[in-house]
Amino acid sequence: MIPTSDLGDGTYRNPVLNADWSDPDLLRVGDDFYLTASSFGRAPGLPLLHSRDLVNWTLVGHALPRLEPAREFQTPRHDCGVWAPSLRHHDDRFWIFWGDPDQGVFQVNAPEIRGPWTQPHLVKAGRGLIDPCPLWDEDTGEAYLVHAWARSRSGIKNRLTGHRMRPDATGLLDEGKVVVDADRIPGWFTLEGPKLYRHDGWFWIFAPAGGVETGWQGAFRSRGFFGPYEERIVLEQGDTEVNGPHQGGWVRTASGEDWFAHFQQRGPYGRVVHLQPMRWGSDGWPVIGDEGTPVGVHKKPHLPRQPPSSPATDDDFPGGRFGRQWQWTANPPPSSRLRSSKGDPHGGWATQHSGDGLRLTCVRTADAHDLRKLPNVLTQRLPGAPATVEVELRLDSEEPGARAGLAVLGDAFSWIGLQRGTDGSVQLVHRFAESVAMGAPPTPSGQWGKERDAAHARLAPGGRARLWIEIGTGARCRFSYDTGDGRRPSGPVFAATPWRWVGALIGLVALAPVGAGHAGAATFTRFRSIAADSASASLSAPASTSA
Repeated sequence: MIPTSDLGDGTYRNPVLNADWSDPDLLRVGDDFYLTASSFGRAPGLPLLHSRDLVNWTLVGHALPRLEPAREFQTPRHDCGVWAPSLRHHDDRFWIFWGDPDQGVFQVNAPEIRGPWTQPHLVKAGRGLIDPCPLWDEDTGEAYLVHAWARSRSGIKNRLTGHRMRPDATGLLDEGKVVVDADRIPGWFTLEGPKLYRHDGWFWIFAPAGGVETGWQGAFRSRGFFGPYEERIVLEQGDTEVNGPHQGGWVRTASGEDWFAHFQQRGPYGRVVHLQPMRWGSDGWPVIGDEGTPVGVHKKPHLPRQPPSSPATDDDFPGGRFGRQWQWTANPPPSSRLRSSKGDPHGGWATQHSGDGLRLTCVRTADAHDLRKLPNVLTQRLPGAPATVEVELRLDSEEPGARAGLAVLGDAFSWIGLQRGTDGSVQLVHRFAESVAMGAPPTPSGQWGKERDAAHARLAPGGRARLWIEIGTGARCRFSYDTGDGRRPSGPVFAATPWRWVGALIGLVALAPVGAGHAGAATFTRFRSIAADSASASLSAPASTSA
């Protein structure tokens, strides 16, 4: 279990969510706070987190069981799918709006945070429509929507477009109007991620600019929704170590305290979430953090004390079920929702059984050499602080070439696990592949981007192994194993890499070569993620993605 950011003395340390909870938005309903985040191409999507104090969070579910249209996400689209959702509560329902850059603006809604959630509804179709946020004006009964643009799909960026919206959120009432054109604001670029509010007689848009690694948080206000808006930078890095602090949401406690949650881009760790104090200045503008720069340690919100908590990482897989922290890298087939897959090589990725342990089917695939292409990798977020993950594995498949293991998955990947040989033996194997985006050279066989051995194979008697990945500072990963004669290191240190927008992931996978019939399964037990102490956080070997 990864420790909470609650320091136990009435203060907290940022980040409050130290993993890739990208593009967070949050709200309060009664005494409860809820948060959602981008989930991109993973399923289920739209994670739902709950807190009573804005510091200690738990993952309570997902709003999107499968990405739509389902056929578009049968194979991994790691940087696509669900971008920058907005979470709102209106008319006794929870609402989530998000932009799919290739399809348009969607929404789902539910009477309770745990559902049942409606099927995705396309509010506005179009390429490049991202980061939507609705607003229901309680004074006038009118509804609005604002969104940003992705230049990669539309050729447009650095501007925000506003619409009048049907109050039931089924569609829009006009063609839209540019409400903020940041090309006209000196020094502003990549304006995106708007969050829309009403406060003190003003329409407010909180929106970041300047790019995810180097940018800042802006605030815009106008007496009318369609503008004109005036702007101000309300949060920037200053002399802190928190680069690009921006894109998030404002929330007010029942007692009237204001807080702002935002992300920080941290390379392979993705976008971690910080919590900043906020107040309204005498001139009516928001003041975030320490007079506009991020805080590292701060007094907790004035809310009832809560037990320390953080989103779950550990799993014993009771009855073959996996916890909410796990997501597939694409939509699973409809029959793979923990049903039996007797005799059907494509009928199930994970199956229920009477005991504990995750039983993953060794899915037949022609892409077994490249984990990046596989939809059936079961993943969770890479811890944002030094940690060791471990799992026990038994390869039950008798199929020659069947394999299963524990992986660090990103634009480059590395995995360690077990493989059945043609002679019936089981070997411990450790393999890696370099980053495609970095222009990896061809392998000796001439296959660009495919995996290579990171260490020599060795026999694994009984087809069992215990596997570890130590994640040090800078997301440098060291692999080790125990096949019955003690723990041993394997291969060089591997530097985890993100995709373009998504941090690296920890994954469990089971595969088999193309062929006929069921290829058997692999069983994973006792998955643990253990925080490292400072003495073991730094790995001595240099970072490398090559053997």
